[in-house]
Amino acid sequence: MFNKFSTYLKKVFYIANITLIILYLFPGSILGWILYGDLGLQPQITSDFIVSSNHVYAFIILSILGYGTYKKKQLKNLFLYLFSISIFLELMHIIVPNRGFEFSDLFGNVIGVLVVYSYNKIYKFLKSIRG
Repeated sequence: MFNKFSTYLKKVFYIANITLIILYLFPGSILGWILYGDLGLQPQITSDFIVSSNHVYAFIILSILGYGTYKKKQLKNLFLYLFSISIFLELMHIIVPNRGFEFSDLFGNVIGVLVVYSYNKIYKFLKSIRG
């Protein structure tokens, strides 16, 4: 039962990765086009506060899926992957037409990864104290 769920979760994680990469590298906003009929309009889930909230949410979801998918031995590599892709995808906006690099987006990506990473570390620490 757990093995089936793990395989399913891994597929969801891979699909989420591919979807995020497509959304990031498409020259315009696919979601804006679907929701508003305008490639130049980006939907906003909540108001930004210093960092892009949409980017924080996207990388929190991707990180949760990743941490739910991989075993303890692979978590360091997973964190490095998530951290690297969060930076790489935003840097790609420098060369993708109709997209723009923004530090608030980059910091939102990184914060999304760090929130889940920190939660995981705190959870493991508290679990080790309790025995």
